[in-house]
Amino acid sequence: MKKPSSLIGADGEVRTLTAADLSTFRPASEALPPNLQKTLGMRQRGPQKSPTKVSTTIRLSSDVLQAFRATGDGWQTRVDAALKDWLKTHSPT
Repeated sequence: MKKPSSLIGADGEVRTLTAADLSTFRPASEALPPNLQKTLGMRQRGPQKSPTKVSTTIRLSSDVLQAFRATGDGWQTRVDAALKDWLKTHSPT
């Protein structure tokens, strides 16, 4: 087997990684010992019990998007909740 090339360039800095470099990498869950994974807080999510959401692409007004994003993490869930609330009193047609 061919010896992998050094990831450090001639200038002593990490060189630009190639697709060949990336193909040799292993997931952290395989490469790190369990005690270090625990220290780093690495957890694997289990399978979703029942898929409740579907990934999609939607175009929103920039002011609407900015308002929701300004609320921080979970903004997409809040958009979903707002749409569900709207559907209680409106028909999408």
